[in-house]
Amino acid sequence: MSAALQMTAFGLALLSTLFLLLATCTDCWMVNADDSLEVSHKCRGLWRECVTNMQDGVRTCDQYDSILADHPVKIVVTRTLLITADLLAGLALTTLLLGLDCIKFLKEDPHVKLKMCYGAGVILGIGSILGLVGSVWYAVDVYMERAMLVSHNIFLGVHYDFGWSCWLGMAGSMGCLVASVLLTCCLY
Repeated sequence: MSAALQMTAFGLALLSTLFLLLATCTDCWMVNADDSLEVSHKCRGLWRECVTNMQDGVRTCDQYDSILADHPVKIVVTRTLLITADLLAGLALTTLLLGLDCIKFLKEDPHVKLKMCYGAGVILGIGSILGLVGSVWYAVDVYMERAMLVSHNIFLGVHYDFGWSCWLGMAGSMGCLVASVLLTCCLY
């Protein structure tokens, strides 16, 4: 039972960490929602903004000037939280991998391996909370920005909704949280 639970938690943590990494690296956190002509598809991410021409499929991207340049708070906070969540999830995966019963590392001391799995669960839980806060922070800011424009009857031609990268960040964070619960609460 313990080995099956460990492998389930490891598989879920691995998949969720990949989701978090993809969410951090991809550039579709916000997508245009009100382009009635559908001539182009616009995505904004944490690192760049891309436009895809729907007629010929040509995609052009504009990198943001610098990582250290003045950016909106939602981009800076989301970058920071997601990069930290990625690093913590990677550390937790490494610790969990070494703590698995099927790995021969420290095979003669199962109590230490169990503590490694528990520690990996705690680290994964902290990383998942940071990733979830970052993703939700960004989503709420996008929603508030749109609600403010609508309440003031301002139409700029393009309104943005949550992109697939935002949803991927939330899904990866929730998966890490579930893996953390499996490792910290259910393993004993």
